Amino acid sequence: MSLSIDRYWQAFVDTLIMVGVSGTIAFLVGIPLAVLLIITSPGGFLQSPRINQILGSVINGFRATPFIVLMVALIPFTRLVAGTSIGVWAAIVPLAISATPFFARIAEVSLREVDPGLIEAAQAMGCRKWDIVRHILLPEALPGIIGGVTITLVTLISASAMAGAVGAGGLGDLAIRYGYQRFDTPVMLIVIAILIVLVTVVQRCGDLYIRWLKNR
Repeated sequence: MSLSIDRYWQAFVDTLIMVGVSGTIAFLVGIPLAVLLIITSPGGFLQSPRINQILGSVINGFRATPFIVLMVALIPFTRLVAGTSIGVWAAIVPLAISATPFFARIAEVSLREVDPGLIEAAQAMGCRKWDIVRHILLPEALPGIIGGVTITLVTLISASAMAGAVGAGGLGDLAIRYGYQRFDTPVMLIVIAILIVLVTVVQRCGDLYIRWLKNR
């Protein structure tokens, strides 16, 4: 092994930080965005075509931009927020901005699949709009939302490895600097193996949690 265990471990921890923090931001911001898209859409109980169209266009714009292009375009903003344009914490900024609209659209699809009859029944009983969102929309859509979280985390793992190409740190940086640029094939293979295991664990945990939610 051409690199020490400590080097791999640090790269693994850096990747977990990037994925964990950006994934948390995507979840906390993406859920409200998805709810807003649902309730302002035609037929929603706060329907507003203008707000829905503007919000949808902004989300689609970020989703349509390749991550590597978005990361470079956001360098001035990243430097403003993180104080630097390289490193783990700098990578979190474009990762979170890229993942948030992606997750918001997945959560929106899950929310749309909630039985409209439940919402109509709640409205007939005089439930407040916030209570409908909190006690009907979100709980009923939770399995789908967790599935979206799982997909988003897997996508972030891939994106974090890509971010290593511009000095973000983590497993991607290790693979590029020591594996690719120094022609050290074992380093490349070890990093690939770690990423496969990480994705498998995330996907498995997500699947088990969804199964548990559906069997409650």
